[in-house]
Amino acid sequence: MKKIVHIVEPFATGVLSYIMSLTAEQIKDYEVTILWGVRKETPKNIELKFDKRIHLIKMKHFCGALKTVLNPLAYYEVRHHINIIRPDIIHMHSSASGFVGRWALIGNTARCFYTPHGYSFLMQNGGILKQKIFWFIEYLSSFLSCKTITCSESEYREARKITKYATFVNNGIDTSLIAPFCRASSPIQDPIRVCTVGRILHQKNPQLFNDIARLLPNAQFIWIGEGDLRPLLTASNITATGWVDRKKGISLIQSCDFFILPSLYEGLPISLLEAMFLKKVCIVSNVIGNKDVIQHKRNGYICEKAEDFVDAIQHLAHSPQECDILVEKAHQDVLQHYNTQNMAKQYMEIYNQ
Repeated sequence: MKKIVHIVEPFATGVLSYIMSLTAEQIKDYEVTILWGVRKETPKNIELKFDKRIHLIKMKHFCGALKTVLNPLAYYEVRHHINIIRPDIIHMHSSASGFVGRWALIGNTARCFYTPHGYSFLMQNGGILKQKIFWFIEYLSSFLSCKTITCSESEYREARKITKYATFVNNGIDTSLIAPFCRASSPIQDPIRVCTVGRILHQKNPQLFNDIARLLPNAQFIWIGEGDLRPLLTASNITATGWVDRKKGISLIQSCDFFILPSLYEGLPISLLEAMFLKKVCIVSNVIGNKDVIQHKRNGYICEKAEDFVDAIQHLAHSPQECDILVEKAHQDVLQHYNTQNMAKQYMEIYNQ
């Protein structure tokens, strides 16, 4: 049986959900090992969430994106474990893992793949210099022997500006895990309940979430997650739950009328796919990843600024028939195009090319 190693520095939130779903399918055909790093958001007893046949190796020197990239011991540790495992395939996830892995494994004969999960140089409001630095890092690394597999078509178009060795596979979710939570669409509640999911950090744009909440003082807003920018959520009608287990998180999404994602940049967000499957009305920012999944006024709404989100919520709150059409189309899109079976199959085809 062939061996595959996944290198995952940010073992938390959407990337973690993605890895759990992907490896659950891959263990049927590969011997799977995951080299992973702890983040504050990494759940406790993480090993219990994976198939017992999957080997999980905790990396001592994976300690956040920038610290990992700047730590020579992280490169040594990756190379050490790869030399012991001797995998046929190595798949790196996120910018830090992709940078460390590609440079640590120069000369290794395994087939290498890299999935950015949202290029850092695409972030908005991060400053032009910072964007150029991230772009230059990706550009330098692109000369190494590794194929980029983005998780959305828009991100693929950006990857092609850096390297010709790129393709894409849309993210997917294991719908069987959340199917018990799926209900028929129901009337909008009074007060309206709006939620989002993710780390409270710059990428997820908590300031915009807060602005939307302030403009809708009679609605209830829930941020499912935790993060350093929690102090930006100052509106009195926002509840930040902190980190909750997956079952509780899905239940909270199900209890809301609207799921919004005001991100500054994305890969292809797992939380959005889950909300679509759960038949929540989805309203998102106009960025790569979000706009690959949501088609404006077909299966959700795409907005630019706080006032646009507010207008969409207020309009849809009084348009039940339109809401029913949106959520049903979104649900069917996930079933047909964004499931783990399709995702794993496409990855296997790319690995074996």
